[in-house]
Amino acid sequence: MDQPAANTQKNPDEEAGALAAVEQHHAGMLKRLNALTATLTHAVRSGDTVAEHDAHEVLVEWCENDLVPHALAEEGPLYGGPRNMPQGRLLVAGMLAEHQVIVGLVEELRGSTGVDAAVAAGSIRNIFALHLDKENRLLMPFIAASPELSLARAVEGLHELVGETHVHQHGTVPGDSV
Repeated sequence: MDQPAANTQKNPDEEAGALAAVEQHHAGMLKRLNALTATLTHAVRSGDTVAEHDAHEVLVEWCENDLVPHALAEEGPLYGGPRNMPQGRLLVAGMLAEHQVIVGLVEELRGSTGVDAAVAAGSIRNIFALHLDKENRLLMPFIAASPELSLARAVEGLHELVGETHVHQHGTVPGDSV
């Protein structure tokens, strides 16, 4: 999947569909992260330690099961092609650095409570929102527009990148991906 489009013509509809699927998945992830962060922040502000504990646990679990696997899934198939092109190398390096920051913040969140946990959660949310904006506006359109690359092939079968609905629409089975 780090390979060029293999001398075949790219299907513009497939490229557009892949772009839309990833953007939709990103929007859903950000919406969920915003809600989880707001729940934790509200619990901290109100001094409800039981609600804070529960919100913290749910947020850490979501980060471990959704956010971090999503980032790791991107690093191979989605970033591989642009990383090997002079026009994409620096952008991908920056995106990878953001993944490291996000993983570090998840570790910080895991070990924190109270205001520190709320601050870590807000930081994760803000970095992730910026990261998604760069992927949606810069990286994915670059891949889709590059004759040598295919966004549709890069995300094919990867529910971590496009969500379960898109994967099932294309006939693959969950678990076939990274």
